[in-house]
Amino acid sequence: MYTTYTRRYLAPVAQHHWLRRFALSVGVLFLLSWVFPIGAGLAKDTSAFPKWWGPVDVTVAFVLAIAAFGIQALVYRSVDERADHATYRIYRCMTHGLMAVGVLVMVAGDRISWVNCATGFLWRSWLALYILPWWVVALRSDGVSVP
Repeated sequence: MYTTYTRRYLAPVAQHHWLRRFALSVGVLFLLSWVFPIGAGLAKDTSAFPKWWGPVDVTVAFVLAIAAFGIQALVYRSVDERADHATYRIYRCMTHGLMAVGVLVMVAGDRISWVNCATGFLWRSWLALYILPWWVVALRSDGVSVP
């Protein structure tokens, strides 16, 4: 009887806490990975960066991509209407970011080295928006069932 109770009620809770911590870690990894394109965009001379800058950027980017798609693989069947609505609201708010980038280009366009940072900004933004529905599900407090 205890084994049935444990499997049915406690195991999904343990899975949920692990998944939520994983999703939070991916969020922190996203923030950490933004340091590299920001630094490259603000630097006037990227050859002055330490030799470890490039390999660490690529390593963090690779780990981020694997972790982001890992979230998608773990909760791909759990996206429901509630997650769709939350994601839609976030997308609607993030569209204002496009206008902010436009203003940034106009105001600080000559002070930012776009050739050094645009690719990093674009793929990280795409990845964040792509996995957003699954990430929202992984962060939910009511738990999800992991296949």
